[in-house]
Amino acid sequence: MTFFRHESAVVDEGASIGEGSRVWHFVHVCAGAVVGRDVTLGQNVFVASGARIGDGCRIQNNVSIYDGVVLEERVFAGPSAVFTNVVNPRAGVERKDEFRQTLVRAGATLGANCTILCGVAIGEYAFVAAGAVVTRDVKDHALVVGAPARQAGWMSRHGEKLALPLDGDGEATCPATGELYRLSAGEVICLTL
Repeated sequence: MTFFRHESAVVDEGASIGEGSRVWHFVHVCAGAVVGRDVTLGQNVFVASGARIGDGCRIQNNVSIYDGVVLEERVFAGPSAVFTNVVNPRAGVERKDEFRQTLVRAGATLGANCTILCGVAIGEYAFVAAGAVVTRDVKDHALVVGAPARQAGWMSRHGEKLALPLDGDGEATCPATGELYRLSAGEVICLTL
């Protein structure tokens, strides 16, 4: 075995878990699920058969990654973050053929207890604040807060708030790394890469 699995974790035959990953207490990874390299699955995490988790992700305690959820590389999902996969669920109505894909792009952070409605895309290095309810797509580097989530700023690749206006153009430096960022036409790019 090339990954660590706690004795209480259940990893179904047919699940794919990458080298160096850590699967902690009471985790269940279903057959067909794909978990990348160097991933941490915290206590009580559930990974469905149609879920995809990229390399270097950190999934904290009590998160369920359902069918149709795709996390690219280095995504952080805080404790008790919530994903959905059906817009209008009913116990008495079968809707397994109506799952909508949710995409969380590389480097994004999902704060504790946030809710991500199905069918949205969270941009690269975006930051969803704790408790936020995301009902629509989030731009790359955007900081979103509240219920429903609304943009409150811009974030660096390092997870620091950038001194950029919400609209218009501007430049700012990451206070932690010194990387230079430019906001132009509603998009933030790192100029230091």
